[in-house]
Amino acid sequence: MKGAVGSNTLKQVRPVPEWIAVLAMLRPKQWTKNLLLFAGLVFSQNLFNTPLLLKTVLAFGVFCLLSGSVYILNDIHDLAEDRKHYKKRSRPLASGRLGVREALVIFFILAVISFYLAFNLGIPFLAAAVLYFLLVFSYSLWFKHIVIIDVFAVAVGFLLRAVAGGVVIGVRISPWLLICTLLLALFLALTKRRHEYMVMENNGKEHRRVLADYSVAYLDQLVSIVTASTIMAYSLYTFTASSTEYLMLSIPFVIYGIFRYLFLVHKREMGGSPEDVLLKDKPLIVNIILWVAVCVVILYLDRRGII
Repeated sequence: MKGAVGSNTLKQVRPVPEWIAVLAMLRPKQWTKNLLLFAGLVFSQNLFNTPLLLKTVLAFGVFCLLSGSVYILNDIHDLAEDRKHYKKRSRPLASGRLGVREALVIFFILAVISFYLAFNLGIPFLAAAVLYFLLVFSYSLWFKHIVIIDVFAVAVGFLLRAVAGGVVIGVRISPWLLICTLLLALFLALTKRRHEYMVMENNGKEHRRVLADYSVAYLDQLVSIVTASTIMAYSLYTFTASSTEYLMLSIPFVIYGIFRYLFLVHKREMGGSPEDVLLKDKPLIVNIILWVAVCVVILYLDRRGII
């Protein structure tokens, strides 16, 4: 009987199948950020070009695997800090569902596959993938501890995704679109820092030391600056950099999206996980779908000379 009880207890320690723990360690929700790789395809009016679409889908898969491998390194490096965090302590490594040795094996497998596929998609794309990997790795070790540099490092990671989406299909991405991407990424990073500062309170400095260099008033001021800059930059892009001025019809969706996100940050305290906001808030999801639909319709009507 004792043996049976001990066996049942042991089974309760690891109730989650290991493959689910591995998938959770790769943070599939975060892969929504890699959808930025499709920006070059859409705004270069190549969305219905099947060969280029397939290349972009494969590039998206490469960045999902690559970002997953970097998250593993990040979790290994931040193991002690994650165990102090109210939410991150449930991650597979921090909770003990997976061991460090297992995680390292998975990391090497994913990294090798990612860089092999990136090489086959072309040297420019490989360069973007390598730069992204080095940036995120450096962020985990150093950049996230340096005030202001931490949010810029996150924003540059978004920027490299957009660049990778352009180089993989051999198109030039408008500098205006890159600026908009950088500003929007700064907006998301700053609101996330604000959320962390508010939620973690005194324990925030233990989990993320850079929070000691911020304040709510300072972060709110930075968010205000970046919000106005993002709206202005996107508006200028639609008027000056696009092939058709009708793209300005998409401006209200961008403004609403930013305002809705700020509402969720300030009133619903949802800014700590942008990917959760994008996947759970129905008004924001509908707004993004409508924005994409409007942009695609306008760009492709323009390509056919209808407008």
